[in-house]
Amino acid sequence: MSSFEQSDCCTAPFALLRSLFDAAVAAARADVCVPAHLPPPRGRLIVIGAGKAAAAMAQAVEANWPGPLQGLVVTRSGYEAPLQRIELVSASHPHPDAVAMAAAQRMLALVGEAGADDQILCLLSGGGSALLPLPAPGVTLADKQALGAALLAAGADIGEINCVRRHLSAIKGGRLAAACSQTPLLTLAISDVAGDDPVNIASGPTCADPTSCADALAVLRRYDVDAPPAVLQLLRSGAGESLKPGDARLQHASLRLVATPRAALLQAAQAARAAGLQVCLLGDAIEGESRQVAAAFAAIARSAARYGDPCAAPCVLLSGGETTVRLRGDGCGGPNAEFLLALALRLQGEAGVYALAADSDGVDGGADIAGACIGPDTLQRAAALGLDARAALDNNDAHGFFSALGDAVVCGPTLTNVNDFRAILVLPGQ
Repeated sequence: MSSFEQSDCCTAPFALLRSLFDAAVAAARADVCVPAHLPPPRGRLIVIGAGKAAAAMAQAVEANWPGPLQGLVVTRSGYEAPLQRIELVSASHPHPDAVAMAAAQRMLALVGEAGADDQILCLLSGGGSALLPLPAPGVTLADKQALGAALLAAGADIGEINCVRRHLSAIKGGRLAAACSQTPLLTLAISDVAGDDPVNIASGPTCADPTSCADALAVLRRYDVDAPPAVLQLLRSGAGESLKPGDARLQHASLRLVATPRAALLQAAQAARAAGLQVCLLGDAIEGESRQVAAAFAAIARSAARYGDPCAAPCVLLSGGETTVRLRGDGCGGPNAEFLLALALRLQGEAGVYALAADSDGVDGGADIAGACIGPDTLQRAAALGLDARAALDNNDAHGFFSALGDAVVCGPTLTNVNDFRAILVLPGQ
């Protein structure tokens, strides 16, 4: 007999969904995933890094490294963790600031001083691109800030945005690894990108980049983004080219993925099965505009509820990846909340279907909520409160909608980041 008890789940479907989200996040905690990948002790260890998990990763290194240790890591303000031997800098995200730029300059200087008997350990995680800004000569921080904001608003995906970033940088696209000379360099990365391509984790400061300046120019044209003359000059001349596969300057560098979106989903799937649910994994690399992804997932959820296909209730549909939002209104446009609002409008109160979507870092877009939950009565309750779901979606104000409804998921900074988490729960007999 299944361990699933329908009465338990039906009285608290949101609690079950939240437990699956918590299981996924726990699988990517730095103290869980970092220690097993540390290199054997050999002389002094110089630690550098950037991202929302950088402080927690550095803390895990300090707790498990027996020898000489020093370094510098940058994290988003609010994502700090106590450190004793590694310096921590807090900076702005998602818009890069001068504090982070100064830290990036100091990192290059620090690794440049490493000796033949040292080791360098680079800790990278989601958010590292914005937290490691160092413009190429001739490009200003303001230029990069404006281009990043414009591409985000236009709905560019993270791969496209990072392609532009790498070719306007003095540290990304393998340049940080090149600065390490021949000192052994190991990068430990927590992946927040679809497909786990290292070149898109913090824009690949320690790995080869197969994309080109021409690719970056194509992204700017695709989204009709006006770029300053200095940016266009850098890209058109080829002076912004990053390090390519086979570059001898990368021979001393290696990289390991210590946590990934798929591993987090598998942990959530294990928790769901323990609760007696069938599990259907829809993929850990789902991309596209939030509203379009919601339309597809609504059809799958309805099919499961009505016909038991692709899995029969009680079941849960799990997925990860990173959707995008094209800003049409004046809301803040968090991709997870927008996905859920579009999903609710597509489902129109489908009986027995509940869902949670949240960013594993605890912040959905630029707001201090991780995401939200919906159920069959979401639209009905909203209407009773005078909330117009369609108008909120048109205004990209899903955050305001779910906060007013009381269905926002708020967990605070998780100190990790393995991208978006989505779970759609389908219950029988509703």
